[in-house]
Amino acid sequence: MTRDSIHAVIAKHLANAVEGLDPSTIDGTRTMKDYGANSLDIVEVVSASMRELKVKVPRSELNKLKNIDGLVDLLAGAAQSASQAASQPVASAAQ
Repeated sequence: MTRDSIHAVIAKHLANAVEGLDPSTIDGTRTMKDYGANSLDIVEVVSASMRELKVKVPRSELNKLKNIDGLVDLLAGAAQSASQAASQPVASAAQ
């Protein structure tokens, strides 16, 4: 999963939440509020993006974000951690 693919997922959900927004015009250095998203829109964008990407991040981490690129980085890190955990061998319970 690349940063670009994660950005595309976030942009798609942001465009769905904010009427008249073109996902291809979303700049990662700006905030969702810059694009007209309210608090409920932001929660929905983050939740939908996490569901689609199959990752979870703590709410405390979300509070630290400054812009869309920060969310991309956070979700990319969570995805990388999840894929590394999935690739670890499972210890046998029959030991």
